[in-house]
Amino acid sequence: MSIIQVTSDNIAREHICCAMSDKKTQHGVSLKKDWLACRFQEGLVFKKLDAKGKVFIEYLPAESAWVPIDAPNYTFINCFWVSGSYKGQGYGAQLLQECIRDSEGKAGIVAVSSHKKRPYLSEKSYYVKHGFEVCDTAPPYFELLVKRFDPDAPLPRFKESAKQQTIADDDGLVVLYTDQCPFTDHYTGEELDAIERAYGIPVKRVKLTTKEQAQNAPSAFTTYSAFYNGQFVTHEILTKAKFDKLWNTLRESQS
Repeated sequence: MSIIQVTSDNIAREHICCAMSDKKTQHGVSLKKDWLACRFQEGLVFKKLDAKGKVFIEYLPAESAWVPIDAPNYTFINCFWVSGSYKGQGYGAQLLQECIRDSEGKAGIVAVSSHKKRPYLSEKSYYVKHGFEVCDTAPPYFELLVKRFDPDAPLPRFKESAKQQTIADDDGLVVLYTDQCPFTDHYTGEELDAIERAYGIPVKRVKLTTKEQAQNAPSAFTTYSAFYNGQFVTHEILTKAKFDKLWNTLRESQS
């Protein structure tokens, strides 16, 4: 199967790999497509397998990435996913090679991962297998990985804001999010409403709508970051069921 590129010319008719059959996230898909269309003008590239599956890579110049890093003249991998029956068939390596080829002349490629496997983050072990190494970390578990092409170029770094993991709003649950993921729209709506009703705590949503806001965010993961009483809790998209499991831990940590 071939690799195709999603562009402004075909995005209306092409799927973007995630949330393809989930009706409740269709508005989120539309928002993600709008977000992509704007980023195409800034150099974002979206390539996918020509199949109905989650097999894609999304990358752009690091200077335009919606993430708090300093990585001049690097390419940033914004999202990279191969799932289901497509795993283990070499499609990931094929997509990564597309990124490497498109990054010719750059200092290298960077990506955010973690020291262990976590939802919504591409696996560190896969990156390491393909020549990436850790160049910086941000609490509580984020790692910045780099594949260097120019050994004399400065190493990428997380900005200090990414290492804060705190926000000034210290009352209740606050979720910072963007339209980078088609799931955030629904889950910052109904699911946060359900949490607010069940626990009687203040719930606030803060949507990051500009590159500048995202590049100065208090978390290394700007797609979705949840804070409770001002402290970072998780980058995983919360449902009420997930919050139920977190609640006792949150109460103990705040007591």
